[in-house]
Amino acid sequence: MVGKRNRNNGKRVEIMMDNQITNLLSKYDVTESTKSFLDLKQKMFINGAFTQGNSTENIDIIEPSTGKVLTTITAGTAKDVDDAVNAAEEALHGEWANYKPREREQVMRKLAELIRDNLQTIAELESLDSGKAISGCKAVDIAGSANVWEYFAGWATKIEGSSRSTSMPGNYFSYTQKEPVGVVGAIVPWNWPFAMATWKLAAPLAAGCTVVLKPAEMTSLSMLFFMTLCQQAGLPNGVINIVTGRGRTVGTALTTHPKVAKVSFTGSTEVGKTVGKSVSDSVKHVTLELGGKSPMIAFNDADVDALAKGTLGSIYFNAGQVCSAGSRLYVQRGIYDEVIEKIKQVAEGIKLGTGLDPDTQMGPVISKNQQQSIKQYIDIGVEEGARLVTGGYCLDEEGFYVKPTLFADTTNDMRIVQEEIFGPVLVVQPFDSEDEVIELANDNVFGLAASIWTQDISRAHRMIPKIKAGSVWVNIHDPGDPSMPFGGVKLSGIGKDLGPEQLEHYLETKSVWIKVGQNND
Repeated sequence: MVGKRNRNNGKRVEIMMDNQITNLLSKYDVTESTKSFLDLKQKMFINGAFTQGNSTENIDIIEPSTGKVLTTITAGTAKDVDDAVNAAEEALHGEWANYKPREREQVMRKLAELIRDNLQTIAELESLDSGKAISGCKAVDIAGSANVWEYFAGWATKIEGSSRSTSMPGNYFSYTQKEPVGVVGAIVPWNWPFAMATWKLAAPLAAGCTVVLKPAEMTSLSMLFFMTLCQQAGLPNGVINIVTGRGRTVGTALTTHPKVAKVSFTGSTEVGKTVGKSVSDSVKHVTLELGGKSPMIAFNDADVDALAKGTLGSIYFNAGQVCSAGSRLYVQRGIYDEVIEKIKQVAEGIKLGTGLDPDTQMGPVISKNQQQSIKQYIDIGVEEGARLVTGGYCLDEEGFYVKPTLFADTTNDMRIVQEEIFGPVLVVQPFDSEDEVIELANDNVFGLAASIWTQDISRAHRMIPKIKAGSVWVNIHDPGDPSMPFGGVKLSGIGKDLGPEQLEHYLETKSVWIKVGQNND
């Protein structure tokens, strides 16, 4: 066992890394950077330095494939949030304010470069923290994050106002200018720890803002490692601050802090409602990216093989713990049985295992609680009368595994169709007409995303404006690019991440009037 020390309630106690964890690290030959980082005391990052802050308590981090303690993180306090916000405000009006757009661009491009240089280590930490399959971590989460940093780095030099022609009597030179909104409070979820944090950091930095970020308490490691890269890149102190800990303490203090001008939150709809209420009291800018129950709609002319294979990325990627997952599938009756059989074959062929295994296609879910929640929904589906085609149970072994699950013959009044399960559970039901499926697809409180599977491009174009969702994809589900905005409607949230639309959320527009000519003009 590897010894670690943890401060808990003011007392120093010995924490030991379980043999299963050390064996896991050895079996998959993790990088020395990963091992060294795990050997460190995982502290917060405030004003350019790692610190225990004002906290005397730590939180155990559980490795999902073993259920064993991996390490601990600091349980931050409201005072730590205050210190971080003050550091961010000082940087906002100090060194970072003096950075020219080109200098912001250069440091952000350096961060993209360092992410690529450390891709394996970041992916290992992400996988150990969250249970994610490392192949997906590397190809999607981490590599994609480097692309996001590069994309917004390019925007740093392209923020501009405009001159205006006014009709006021007299002579005026009138124009608008763009300014950073201020200190940003960012809160990210446990299912995409590094990628979502990147989405919350890159755009505000391009705009000239500073950030205090709260990672999810179960998945903080990759962002703490990222701060070592920020130090290497020469990012000024206070520009990015990380306060780890519990939502009820750190999250509340951050969203209610009077010096925070903008809050960006990604997480559950229920927590998002609370965040929205708290920021409204102080009239802060806010972006809320919340839950989803995204429909996939397959017509008789759909490519059935492509659709079935597409479920690997739409519902079984990251064990279904994706807000935009294609979790309910509507299939036109002519191909209904064929689609169910093809998806059954895909689901039963998925290789489950520890996230560190490069051959793993689906790792465990994040926690025992999440595993049990998914199992409860599976039981509900059976009780409601849905036909369980495959899966439907948790693996009888250590770790928080759930079998890829497929329900058929569902109806829209079932809970498993209406509620976000956040697990590898796909529900399928038939339809006959275009009008019918539009009604079915829109019959949900969420509106994050949707996909249409058809070879008829005219039909696709007819349907796109009728589907109530922030994103609609055709013959694919959940593609991504930094240039395309992402965010939902209805209870899926307000505002956008990514694209130039996100950048605007971090800028204030100032109107400037300069009177020219004689005073009596």
